[in-house]
Amino acid sequence: MKIVTVIGARPQFIKAAAVSRIMRMDPSVHEIMVHTGQHYDQNMSDIFFRELDIPTPDYNLEVGSGSHAVQTGIMLKGVEEIIQEEKPDWTLVYGDTNSTLAGALASVKLNVPVAHVEAGLRSFNREMPEEINRIVTDRISDLLFAPTQTAMQNLENEGLANISRKTGDVMYDSVLYYRKKLKLHPQAYNTPGVPEQYYLATIHRAENTDHPEILEHLLLAFSRLQLPVVLPIHPRTRKVIAGIIKIPSNVILIDPLGYLEMLQLTQNATRVLTDSGGLQKEAYFLKIPCITLRNETEWVETVHDNWNIVAGTDPEQIIRAIDQPHPILPQREEFGDGHAAVKIINELKGYL
Repeated sequence: MKIVTVIGARPQFIKAAAVSRIMRMDPSVHEIMVHTGQHYDQNMSDIFFRELDIPTPDYNLEVGSGSHAVQTGIMLKGVEEIIQEEKPDWTLVYGDTNSTLAGALASVKLNVPVAHVEAGLRSFNREMPEEINRIVTDRISDLLFAPTQTAMQNLENEGLANISRKTGDVMYDSVLYYRKKLKLHPQAYNTPGVPEQYYLATIHRAENTDHPEILEHLLLAFSRLQLPVVLPIHPRTRKVIAGIIKIPSNVILIDPLGYLEMLQLTQNATRVLTDSGGLQKEAYFLKIPCITLRNETEWVETVHDNWNIVAGTDPEQIIRAIDQPHPILPQREEFGDGHAAVKIINELKGYL
């Protein structure tokens, strides 16, 4: 069985690492790795392939930055040519980026079956480009791999139950696998300049970074916190902030980190403040309370029992969320058993 995997952004590298590792253990499966180049610099791409032991991509489209239409159009053309050349049995796409949509569209138009990992997520906010990518990709795919029961219910509500499979979350697979590596070499992944106690924050979504007034609100909230705030800063966010917004004295800006360093930083944080869906989950898996800097979350499971509080971008709401006591109730087992990747490969083989 030949599978073309299409990835292009940091969260997809983490998810694909879990599935690719299982594929390489199965002699009946041959993976062709396609990197669109949506995330393309050293700290957002190359380091993940090295750290996570992902095979060097067979193809790199080197798309780089651009508008949604420009990115998706270039990717469509490139993936189409690869599909025509490789003639795979499946195209495997992950998540909700432009790479996801382009990989699915190019394949379905060539009558190549598409499988979508992390299907069924819904924020119900159609102003998010990611929401459109999710909806369209789920509609044109042949198999949908849902990470949670909530995702399965969303797919059932949309009439897609017959092609949907609940597998668990491949990011949970990755956290369990790489956390063991951290325990073996904890000092190797410490980040210089980080104090003993801190909050960890990330801001990268366009709904926050494209509006300086929202960034100001978030940084104002950070300035009122009792602990230092460590902020790995996305290149786009740094560009927006430069020369416009004063950085509070308790905010420590650092460059983007590799997966293992970020995992270490997350598990040692007092709390996490983020607009990232992936980091919400990683904090949850590591039992670190999280504050979501958006008005909604696709990962409603993390909100149970106050492990994740959706606070939006209003400073007063963020401060109130930070002041909430540490959750005391145990987490519910809603993200699978850590073997989602095995289930995905078995489903692909069984379907054919």
